[in-house]
Amino acid sequence: MSSETSVVAEQCRLREWAAQIRDCQSRPAGMSIVSWCACHGITKANYYYRLRRVRKACLEAVRAEMPAQQMVPVQPELLQHQEQIGRNLRPRLDISIKGFSIHVAESTSMSLLADVLKVVRHVE
Repeated sequence: MSSETSVVAEQCRLREWAAQIRDCQSRPAGMSIVSWCACHGITKANYYYRLRRVRKACLEAVRAEMPAQQMVPVQPELLQHQEQIGRNLRPRLDISIKGFSIHVAESTSMSLLADVLKVVRHVE
């Protein structure tokens, strides 16, 4: 029961902080963040802490909503042609993310692509 209460309390706190951040971002043009914080009774460090927490919560919510695998449309000019021994030219796509590279062709399995993306995600 207390864990449910703490989750609800954290959500309420994050909503309040998000409202404060929106208010600060719409402050008058000549007012600095330090001045805004002084007028609202919080320190600059506390404001940036709240900003980080709200951003983190937003990113976690977006990640939870995203499906595990997404199809990304690829423009034909991004496909490169590579000659394979004994075969005609076949289109392929070279993907490089954070130092990991994979050559994707029509025959590349979706499970291989999913495994590569999992590895890249865990490197973060």
